[in-house]
Amino acid sequence: MTGKLVIGNWKMNGRLAANLALIDALQADAAVRAAQVAVTPPFAYLGQAAALLAGSNIALAAQDVSAFDKDGAYTGEVSAAMLADVGCRYVLIGHSERRQYFAEDNALLARKLRAAVAAGLVPVYCVGETLAEREADAYKAVIAEQLTVLGALAGHDYVVAYEPVWAIGTGKVASVEQIDDVHQYIRATLLQCHGASDSIRVLYGGSVKADNADAIFSLQSVGGALVGGASLDVESFGRICQAAEKTV
Repeated sequence: MTGKLVIGNWKMNGRLAANLALIDALQADAAVRAAQVAVTPPFAYLGQAAALLAGSNIALAAQDVSAFDKDGAYTGEVSAAMLADVGCRYVLIGHSERRQYFAEDNALLARKLRAAVAAGLVPVYCVGETLAEREADAYKAVIAEQLTVLGALAGHDYVVAYEPVWAIGTGKVASVEQIDDVHQYIRATLLQCHGASDSIRVLYGGSVKADNADAIFSLQSVGGALVGGASLDVESFGRICQAAEKTV
């Protein structure tokens, strides 16, 4: 892995004026400018963000993509080709909130992955277990099953993000030992079973904040972070980016 990748997931947040202020502040932050960074505004603001980010080191990412790979009568859908057309480099696929609220399964996610790479996007494929699955010691089996869809992407560039669902917004915190254990397992599975390159990045996405970023990024198995709420606060996001660069 060459450096840590930090992706800020804005989720369903943002307005034109707030986006302008946030992106201007991010571009002015020396730590953000020095890091490998991407932000994921909602679909409605991708065009605005693309214009504001032109010429900067901050890449543009989308929060989701349609499983339909051709233009057509799919009201409300946004295709991978459209995302590439407005300047996206990355796209989140299989985020825990998509799995939870929209019942996205492996078959659907496989279609989204194929559509993304066909359009030249880099998928950021999210995996992770619930509290019940963690407590039943079934988390590795759950993650292995989620990773099966990546077998079809051998030879393509992609990123994996590990989200322990039980540690997101619950007050529970994954220990560095737990994080390292799962990240090493994911990397080994990708290398042994799915033909991934040794340079594959596995990001951590379990309530990453400024005060835990140093410990998380100190792990060699962690290739970066998928940051939620803290990505909307410039000071916090800047400190996370600074922590990422310390380990390069």
